[in-house]
Amino acid sequence: MRIQAVTGQLSYLAPESTVLRRFTAPGESVNTGTYRTYEMPIRDGRPVRDQFTLDRNGFAIVGHTSAVTDFTNREEVNEVYAAEVAEFVKFYTGADRASTLGWVLRRSAAPSENASQPQAASVHDDYSVPGARGRAEADYASRFPDGPGFRRALITSLWRVFSPPPQDWPLALCDYQSVEPGEGLDNRLYFVDEIPDDLYADMPPDAPGTSGFEFHHNPRHQWWYFPDMTRDEILFFKLNDTDHARAWRVPHTAFRDETARATQPRHSIEFRTIAYFE
Repeated sequence: MRIQAVTGQLSYLAPESTVLRRFTAPGESVNTGTYRTYEMPIRDGRPVRDQFTLDRNGFAIVGHTSAVTDFTNREEVNEVYAAEVAEFVKFYTGADRASTLGWVLRRSAAPSENASQPQAASVHDDYSVPGARGRAEADYASRFPDGPGFRRALITSLWRVFSPPPQDWPLALCDYQSVEPGEGLDNRLYFVDEIPDDLYADMPPDAPGTSGFEFHHNPRHQWWYFPDMTRDEILFFKLNDTDHARAWRVPHTAFRDETARATQPRHSIEFRTIAYFE
């Protein structure tokens, strides 16, 4: 089967970047890293959508209908969607428990509307190894204090677009099988009310945030996307899996699809979760 591809301009971390910090405030995000743009083929996963699995490739596209009528209504998302997401994650992964970590709206134009963020247009993964382990342990101790403990924690993102197709800025996912074990540089993410004047100043050790991965360019990376997504399907992908015997992380990025004749900015919601296996 011949797989069609588009050419994407992907923003990878520049080799000289060493001190990596990202500050995220309402409607704004700033990163201390420097980046270079590389042209990469991004293949259309639609014709072979059934071949992708969470444990081999690190991602899957899944049909999923939500009862939410307005994803920009924060109260409705918290009351309706959070429970839907937790139920789906537990069922799909076979985990013993599922915990929701929170959600973000992203919009490719006027991102400050509806308290959204801009599209995340650099190659990254949200959780580094120590960041994931620390978050999973703290979350489990807080939510399940009487639990027996866990042998595996799987942090995922459930990504849904709710603006009509086609999307001007779709999400591209890098097949785990094309990512080398030693790739990735830790990047500390801080959640702040305002972007600080000095991005390199000492931060309090208890400052809210997490640490993830940024990636240097690798021409062997194999990128996939799923054009014309609807609100009745999701991209479900791994941010970190403590079991490294299977796919355990997925570099990902938004990219501008120059072939799409979009009439509305892409508006999406991503929900992060932890699935616990006891």
